Amino acid sequence: QVQLVESGGGLVQAGGSLRLSCAASGRTFRGYAMGWFRQAPGKEREFVVSISWSGGSTEYADSVKGRFTISRDNAKNTVYLQMNSLKPEDSAVYYCAAYSGSAYAMRSNIFDAWGQGTLVTVSS
Repeated sequence: QVQLVESGGGLVQAGGSLRLSCAASGRTFRGYAMGWFRQAPGKEREFVVSISWSGGSTEYADSVKGRFTISRDNAKNTVYLQMNSLKPEDSAVYYCAAYSGSAYAMRSNIFDAWGQGTLVTVSS
């Protein structure tokens, strides 16, 4: 099973940007579709974005379309989440997730590997 470690979270003002990274190790990263989820205090974990193993297909939550961009570098075993035009409602712990499959996915129960999460706080 692949192990995932997120980084890049922090405090940013509304309208600002952050780039999250998720480094994978342990198995062939190329064979895994990846996703980002987030969980705000008192709320359920929600889907943010997912990317196919090749990087050729992506799916975004409506709330982040046009502001967030997912990408992956299979040579570096890393997936990225570029977050622009951040809003206070984007504040959450962001989790990287992986599952052994080719297509992107949106349901959290499909993913079988999770990182520890990185905190993003957007101030108004």
